[in-house]
Amino acid sequence: MAQDGLIIVESKFGPKETMSRLEAAVKAKGLTVFAHVDHAGGAEQAGLTLRPTDLLIFGNAKGGTPLMQQGQTAGIDLPLKMLVWQDEDGKTWLSYNDPAWIARRHGLGENAQPTVDLLTALLKDVAAKATG
Repeated sequence: MAQDGLIIVESKFGPKETMSRLEAAVKAKGLTVFAHVDHAGGAEQAGLTLRPTDLLIFGNAKGGTPLMQQGQTAGIDLPLKMLVWQDEDGKTWLSYNDPAWIARRHGLGENAQPTVDLLTALLKDVAAKATG
């Protein structure tokens, strides 16, 4: 499923296992995990409730820099990130920005296509490993 540049994949696993599998898949690709943001944990600390919502921020300079060389504003969408979240029915989902959408959003030209293709394949593979 995709909407407005957002790719959404249903997971066969719960939120914790999906995130664990996601982190393992990212590290297996040799990527750096820059941050892990537990939105639900933050909500709880603020006295609020939120279904599991967990963001992983990751990447490497070889992947993102070519896009930023063509349009530095792409840095607002980089490094890469994937969100693991649970809906009101208890289903777990993984969402991420489509690299082609990022390129269009920042007006990147045809020279960006090889990087977009590489990132698209990478994210699709990582998502498949995380969601089963």
